Amino acid sequence: MTLQTTMQAATRGRWAVAGIFLANGFLTGSWAPQIPVFLTRLDITRFTLGLLILLFGVGAVISMTWCGHLISRHGSRTVTRWFGICGSFGLLIVALAPNVPLAAIAMLIFGGSIGGMDVAMNSNAVVVERRLSRAIMSSSHGFWSLGGFAGGALGGYSIQNYGHLPHAVAVTVIAFAVIAFAIRYLIAEDKPQTVEHQKFTLPRHTAVYLVGLMALLTMISEGAVLDWAALFLHQELGADLAVAGLAYAAFSGVMALMRFLGDGVRNRFGAVSTLRGSALVAAAGMLVAGLSPSPYLAIAAFAFCGFGIANMVPIIFSAGGNQEGMSSGTGMSVVTTMGYSGILVAPSAIGFVAEHSSFGPIFVALSGLLVIVLLMAGLAHRAEFAPDPVPAE
Repeated sequence: MTLQTTMQAATRGRWAVAGIFLANGFLTGSWAPQIPVFLTRLDITRFTLGLLILLFGVGAVISMTWCGHLISRHGSRTVTRWFGICGSFGLLIVALAPNVPLAAIAMLIFGGSIGGMDVAMNSNAVVVERRLSRAIMSSSHGFWSLGGFAGGALGGYSIQNYGHLPHAVAVTVIAFAVIAFAIRYLIAEDKPQTVEHQKFTLPRHTAVYLVGLMALLTMISEGAVLDWAALFLHQELGADLAVAGLAYAAFSGVMALMRFLGDGVRNRFGAVSTLRGSALVAAAGMLVAGLSPSPYLAIAAFAFCGFGIANMVPIIFSAGGNQEGMSSGTGMSVVTTMGYSGILVAPSAIGFVAEHSSFGPIFVALSGLLVIVLLMAGLAHRAEFAPDPVPAE
């Protein structure tokens, strides 16, 4: 195989994995507008709804934990194909569930397929980065954000005008079509590490857990803005609901834009320097938001925070997938599981603290977590590129 042919395949693989990210974000974003219908259709309380949503997270974490083992045996391309096809039907299974017990099973399956797909597609993005010797992780996450925006924006209109089940069917058809096309062009690792991981074991390398800790601290902050920023503006800063909703919109909009620009920044300045600068910006934005006396200043601060956080997770994921002495899937599995566990645990913990305090000090404390990531940024040096060897002609 010639160098030109290899690079052409890698370029196709780059856009193929972008399509997988887009589909995953679209499926996840399409679930959000289904939630109110889910509540009324099953005639359940908010507490029961919370437990069912928690099962989605439990399924995702269980799947993420095992996904690294599967990737080390079969390769990220194969595992992405498996979870991608299964994941495209996840929302439809939930929409069809007629009662709480079946809905619980459906949520576990949906969460497991989306979680496994997440680890596998991130691992495959690492493979593409190695092959191309340049960053593509930030823009890949940008496609995820774009898919999530499209799913959330179109979902409410579709459900209101056509019903929740036709919406779920349409989402399934679109996601399946995108995934089925994309998986044809995914690239594979040159040498899957099948011997090293015959049995499921946790890695013994301390570094990968420290990288996972950085993901945890970053994603706690991201999840806090998602779940509590609007309530902070509404209850403590006196904003009406329309203005309060702009907090996460500004945060996520700036974050999506920066993810498409982030690869160029990272390629120019390097992963460690980009992570340090991003963490500094994010910490400053979170601090100003927590101290803000005005809802509009808080919205601007949250947008500034999104500017920083945007490329932190992609760089940390790249570092996790490039750990020495283990497959990309194994490292990615540890880092993504630790990171997403923060999103699962943090909302309830922050809610408990907020009952005895206000949200302002909580956001100030979260800025401190981002400073810790800043101090640990040197661990992201594994995200720098050591190109894969090009096969001989």
